[in-house]
Amino acid sequence: MKFNSFSFLFSASLFAIVMSFSACHEHDDELTGTGSLEIEFDHLAGGQTLELGKSYTNAAGEAMSFSEFKYYVSNFSLVKSDGSVFTVPKDDCYFLISEKADGKNGTVKIDNIPAGDYKEFRFIIGVDSLKSVSPAAERTGVLDPAGEGAGMYWAWNSGYIFVKVEGESPAAPLDSVAGTRRFRYHIGLFGGFSAPTLNNIKSVSLSDANGDVAKVRNSDHHAPHLHLYVDVLEMFTGPNKISVATNPTVMASPFSKNLADNYRDMFVLDHIHN
Repeated sequence: MKFNSFSFLFSASLFAIVMSFSACHEHDDELTGTGSLEIEFDHLAGGQTLELGKSYTNAAGEAMSFSEFKYYVSNFSLVKSDGSVFTVPKDDCYFLISEKADGKNGTVKIDNIPAGDYKEFRFIIGVDSLKSVSPAAERTGVLDPAGEGAGMYWAWNSGYIFVKVEGESPAAPLDSVAGTRRFRYHIGLFGGFSAPTLNNIKSVSLSDANGDVAKVRNSDHHAPHLHLYVDVLEMFTGPNKISVATNPTVMASPFSKNLADNYRDMFVLDHIHN
């Protein structure tokens, strides 16, 4: 049989065009609709992996070991490369992150995000004032003080505890009842419901230092993964240096603002997996 080089070349070219069109068509499909995004909260203490019960040294030179580290993050919005902003529906983005004794990191997933490339990630530390004063029936899941949110809620006017840090330090005064030298930092306050309070809600905006973006696609097999480092010792470092000896227990007091101003710096976006 005589080999027809023209027919072969034509067929090969046609195949390449069809495959190219198919690939573009699939790519176009992925850029429509919605996708998902995962966010991992990896806990550190002074740049080291946080381990409950292990001793670390704060900026005041005091030894600290942590028994509890919990915080709320909420009200997420995502900024595309073109500058447009997608605001995640509020009821879909209240998360309570907690350091576990087994060392497992907290990871959350946000669904139904319009497909696209996202360069900036915004959220607040805490629970917004509107949700804090909403009826109990609308505060479910991690916001349920009698359920998943147990121990993270004060009386009505004070609302949720945004960040809770507890542990032991030789610099703390002796608790005569417990027989230990404990510190307790329960920081909240959203502005008040029946009377004014401080507002310790803090906004965070994160981007990748190398300019990488999260490529959210309409795909069941693709969800970009943001790896965040959250360093608990930043809460004691700056802009306000916090001493356990001077302030071993801080809750709903004016001094809580100093810790709130510090904890906005706990969060760093280390890298993005696409």
